[in-house]
Amino acid sequence: MFVLGGLIGLALSAGLFLRSYHQKQNDMNSLMVIVPYKYEGMWVFDDPAVGLNKEPFIAGIDTLIDKATAKIPHAEHGFRAIFSAMPFPGANFKLEWRREDSGGNWYYSPEFQQEGWLCPALFKYFTSAPREIYVKVEPRGSELSANR
Repeated sequence: MFVLGGLIGLALSAGLFLRSYHQKQNDMNSLMVIVPYKYEGMWVFDDPAVGLNKEPFIAGIDTLIDKATAKIPHAEHGFRAIFSAMPFPGANFKLEWRREDSGGNWYYSPEFQQEGWLCPALFKYFTSAPREIYVKVEPRGSELSANR
């Protein structure tokens, strides 16, 4: 009976490890998309799938967004931001992890030579703060723009 209990415990541990491994692999291989826009003069985004509404970008990330979207017409009405912890074709820039602070994490953009803070909402998309986040910013499709 002891051996059977040990085998069941081992099987459960292996299952939890594999689930955790697959979750981490999903984090590393997934492309995620949000549509930031300006609200009350601040960059925010909504993502009902993870329970976020008008989640603001602050502490330098807002300035990075201003710079990254400078050539996107009417970006303040919404632009598409695709991001991943893994490099992907078409990524415009990269954020490099620097340090944890106040429940969020500071990232550095080599392209803009500036830091910005990502709040704990980061963990709605990643189980832990990625060492690098690759980002592509682009205009939204015309069909989306017409609905805003």
